Amino acid sequence: MPEKTKRSPQITGNVGLHYVCFRLSQLGWNVMPTARNARGIDLVAYDSTGSNYVGVQVKSLSRRMDVPLGNSVEKIMGDFWVVLYNVHDEPSAFVLTAQEVRSNAVHNEKDGQVSWWLSAKFYDSDEYCEAWDRIIGSGDNKVD
Repeated sequence: MPEKTKRSPQITGNVGLHYVCFRLSQLGWNVMPTARNARGIDLVAYDSTGSNYVGVQVKSLSRRMDVPLGNSVEKIMGDFWVVLYNVHDEPSAFVLTAQEVRSNAVHNEKDGQVSWWLSAKFYDSDEYCEAWDRIIGSGDNKVD
């Protein structure tokens, strides 16, 4: 059996980003990645009529683990978050709203530094697993 290759975080991120584009495209959405490594959402997706759009943040992980969120939940952007783990083999996708991420983030303070994360115990649930219909069924954002 061949040894697993260690992949860079950038490659892991790219795999997850393109996987979400692929899945949403399969479901009839037009998907455009935004500028990589820039502050903001990772994807803009429009439905087939062009009248609804969503901003999506993608968090790609090589294995199941907590999702680091930085030093503030106030910076959380987008309408939806897709957390993926095991992206290099058989991706597992979890679809949450940005508000669910904000509301369920936990934090710790050490030596004056605050760190926030989303626990794998929270997002890795049947409610969010492969719940692409949460995005597909959203109609809150209209193009005028």
